[in-house]
Amino acid sequence: MEDKKKVIFSGIQPSGNLTIGNYFGALKNWVKLQDKYDCYFCVVDLHAITVRQEPKDLRRRTLEVLAIYLAAGIDPEKNTIFIQSHVPTHSEAAWLLNCFTYVGELERMTQYKSKSKKYGAEGGTVSAGLLNYPVLMAADILLYNTDLVPVGKDQTQHIEITRDIAERFNNAYSPTFTLPEGYIPEDGAKIMDLQDPTKKMSKSSNNPNSYILIMDNPEVIRKKINRCVTDSLGKVRYADDQPGIKNLMNILSAITGMSHETIESKYENKGYAEFKNDTAEAIIKELTPIQNKVNELLGDKKYLEDIYKKGAEKAYYVSNKILRKMQKKIGFIPVSR
Repeated sequence: MEDKKKVIFSGIQPSGNLTIGNYFGALKNWVKLQDKYDCYFCVVDLHAITVRQEPKDLRRRTLEVLAIYLAAGIDPEKNTIFIQSHVPTHSEAAWLLNCFTYVGELERMTQYKSKSKKYGAEGGTVSAGLLNYPVLMAADILLYNTDLVPVGKDQTQHIEITRDIAERFNNAYSPTFTLPEGYIPEDGAKIMDLQDPTKKMSKSSNNPNSYILIMDNPEVIRKKINRCVTDSLGKVRYADDQPGIKNLMNILSAITGMSHETIESKYENKGYAEFKNDTAEAIIKELTPIQNKVNELLGDKKYLEDIYKKGAEKAYYVSNKILRKMQKKIGFIPVSR
């Protein structure tokens, strides 16, 4: 008898256009995981509205993120690909789990502290959704008996609180949830901000020169790489005291498979101009077929609709089994549907 595949759950917010950080840090790794694991890949639009979104942009970006998933090589026949808001069990389970979560532990979350401080400093207000964000994330993960969640090292806190909530529920009733673990791929490239390479590249940055979008055209990519912060040393070295060069080397290595030592040898005594140019051209070569496929998919809304409808049906079927267990254990009266 064939061993049951472990379950993986992951998702990306459609709150901004996706960057090459999303591509190298997440999507390329998802493609490698799809044959070995039972994968659920979600466009997490419910998470996106913790910050106010323009409705038409949210709709456009949601479909674009879905198209990017497919264009990057995520196979809808091998994976369950869906839009979060199409599966109501996520919202319902999040409310139930809210009642097993403490305000103090939510207020201690690093993301909440940094974002609430930022919005407060800008004169804005902090929504309860921002505070409760980790509970919805816990629901996303626990509804599929997820074994592994691909995360960056800066996101392990979300796995920890998910496990805490799951254990609290399991202890209050009986074993209900699988306790998930974070999955940090060994070869996952962490792509940094082009203008401040001490920070992770983020689509929420106010400076468009600090990131490269998956859908940026070749000329824009060349300009952004040309303007990226380096240093005055003039040597291509993989060193912590040259974070800008180190970041470009990580990008080039992720695309070409060249080791950092090989890149250092190739550009020895050549300065930065040729190195930057080659890195830009490598990015363009990597992204062009993906961009072409995304544009083709966005031109076929019926195909995308078929994908997300089929994905939502499967996700609902699987997640509703767990939700019904939760409801029964809490003491709700079941209803036949």
